[in-house]
Amino acid sequence: MTEPASPRIHAQRIGDPAAAHRVVLLHGLFGRGKNLARIAGGLEPEAQSLLVDLPNHGQSGWTETFDYAEMADLVAAQLRAGFAAEGPVDVVGHSMGGKVAMMLALRHPGLVRRLVVLDIAPVASGASRGEFPHLLDALASVDLATLERRADAGAALRAAIPQDAVRGFLLQNLRRDPDGFSWEPNLRLLRAELPAVMGFPDVSGRSFAGPVLWVKGERSPYITDADAPVMRELFPRTVRITVHGAGHWVHAEEPEAVIAALRRFLIEPGDA
Repeated sequence: MTEPASPRIHAQRIGDPAAAHRVVLLHGLFGRGKNLARIAGGLEPEAQSLLVDLPNHGQSGWTETFDYAEMADLVAAQLRAGFAAEGPVDVVGHSMGGKVAMMLALRHPGLVRRLVVLDIAPVASGASRGEFPHLLDALASVDLATLERRADAGAALRAAIPQDAVRGFLLQNLRRDPDGFSWEPNLRLLRAELPAVMGFPDVSGRSFAGPVLWVKGERSPYITDADAPVMRELFPRTVRITVHGAGHWVHAEEPEAVIAALRRFLIEPGDA
């Protein structure tokens, strides 16, 4: 079922409404809620999940600026109106969605029971840590007006993005309607505000007292040992694990390992 939406947030529930656990899943840059459907399915039948399209992605509305605090507040309002109306829920966020999830826990701790952060740290992620500037530029370079079919976009991106899996993931954001092709994400805003996307707000004086699982992809540059002190300052009850063989898209590359970790942390009895 589709969750009743705020003016800017689209979300969809997956699983049994009577399930004992409720889990919110927040995607990363270039993603959408349904990219995490496999993870949601892996948490059934014990959990019902809410797949959220974050602002400027999927079917959610676009904003004029990029602001993690605003995004967290929009998600909080959505949760209070429905999914978390009866009490705190578990929140899982990947990359950009992980930063939103951390801000949600810090700004609205009463909404969050347990937090899982997938392959991102609460610090500014410079261009040296990843390839998002390159990917945004590549997508923006595609001349949508000349496309006759989706495969044309794939061909146009092949030289800049040779990895088939990454290219295929990005092409899921290409929408076709009677007027032609368009990108669902707000590419212009995301490129213009990339420093904010890659950054993390000043959250001095805030902390989240609940249990936190911090998941790193072994081959990813987005979490380093130097990030651990600030993570523990903001989230004192943090446990960190590494998924071997995985890169930044850890949940897509090693879904069974991530599902197993989530089930142990969110569903099986006992504290982290």
